Amino acid sequence: MKLNVQLLPDDLFAAVRSIADAVQEAGGRALMVGGAVRDLLLGDRAVKDVDLEVYGLEPERLQRVIGERFPFDECGLSFGVMKIKHFDIDVSLPRRESKRGIGHRGFLIDSDPFLSIREAASRRDFTVNAMYYDPLADAFEDPYGGVDDLKRRVLRHVSPKFVEDPLRVLRGMQFIARFDLHPAQETIEICRTVTIEDLPPERLFEEWAKLLTKGVQIGRGLAFLRETGWVRYFPELQHLIGCRQDPKWHPEGDVWNHTCLCLDAFAKRRDEMPEHSSEEDLIVGLAVLCHDFGKPATTRWVRGRLRSLGHDVAGVEPTLSFLRRLTNEERILREVPPLVSHHMQPFSLWKAHAGDAAVRRLAREVKRLDRLIRVARADDEGRTIERLGGSSEGQDLKWLEETAERLRVADSAPKPILMGRDLLAMGYKPSPQIGKWLDACFEAQLDGAFSDHAGAIEYFRSKVLAEK
Repeated sequence: MKLNVQLLPDDLFAAVRSIADAVQEAGGRALMVGGAVRDLLLGDRAVKDVDLEVYGLEPERLQRVIGERFPFDECGLSFGVMKIKHFDIDVSLPRRESKRGIGHRGFLIDSDPFLSIREAASRRDFTVNAMYYDPLADAFEDPYGGVDDLKRRVLRHVSPKFVEDPLRVLRGMQFIARFDLHPAQETIEICRTVTIEDLPPERLFEEWAKLLTKGVQIGRGLAFLRETGWVRYFPELQHLIGCRQDPKWHPEGDVWNHTCLCLDAFAKRRDEMPEHSSEEDLIVGLAVLCHDFGKPATTRWVRGRLRSLGHDVAGVEPTLSFLRRLTNEERILREVPPLVSHHMQPFSLWKAHAGDAAVRRLAREVKRLDRLIRVARADDEGRTIERLGGSSEGQDLKWLEETAERLRVADSAPKPILMGRDLLAMGYKPSPQIGKWLDACFEAQLDGAFSDHAGAIEYFRSKVLAEK
């Protein structure tokens, strides 16, 4: 494999070489390491940040050498890291880490610029992240065979030190999904010996976010979670395993298999979108992940068929349970559950020949119909057959897209046209009655009784006050 430095922005690579030059002049050696080297070898994605590890210079000497050419942020110095200002470059010394407590932060870190590369690399997680590149000599250092593993698309842990940081299991999950890797059996085995300890929710959530916003084969990442036994720490997911479905509609098997296929379909559609944001992808991805969490509690035999009646609404509680163990971000907790509880609505409304009012009300509930359409499309495509006799064949989503665009509620919920300030301007005093009038007018607006401010005022005077 050949490293493609052209994937580095010119100014970033020039800064890397300048730092390496300065270090070399001072008697040391600066090597690129980690994700940047991996991605430049893969050659299929731009590299925006670089980690440099410097050998042969004491910390104080290194700080002086770097400071002569580049300003740096001192906030990471206590961990032996200098963050170069104006560039996404972290400069660090090789270090020893010894486990002194539980969790992701339970380490004693001891920087040692005179460690061998092999010893320094032994603290890293996977071989594909333990490759080094000398930007001046155009040479590799690969003490644990990461290049060969990358060629064969194998995810392999570097050393027995892997078990000291439990977060690495979830890192393995998202690496497998992002880079189309297959875990080595010995890595699966060592992960089975690792417990989640007291990993902070924000670190867990970070790995799940990368899985959903960057993963290509998300189902394969979840398979790793299952193979290592770590699915037990996420019982809402574990309960999907073995939850049977009607084979006529879901020949792919249980709800676990269906969810994995849905997530793969979501990832494919996500990457085909010309413009998409990671924030939107995360909300939609979480909704796809959770959309059938209600099935284990609702699946029953009904007249000789397996049915999961009401699983969409029943999925809200386990969705919130899952999310709250990962994050306290109000936007996530507020906006993902409605997508789960309404993911069947596009088909139901289309089948019922629903009118504009129903679409407006659905938009009010889910905030963005374009998100719901993405969730429903992933659900539809998460099967091992493309189309089923009697299905909508995608007409429901096409209808909802067109209706949402026409009503201008595709990417936002309808907002009330008549506001409290309008009634105050008419001379009405603040009171509970004003709230009731405004609610009545908003319901009429959703029904299509008016579409502009003048119409809202007229409706209030002629209809609401008339019923007073």
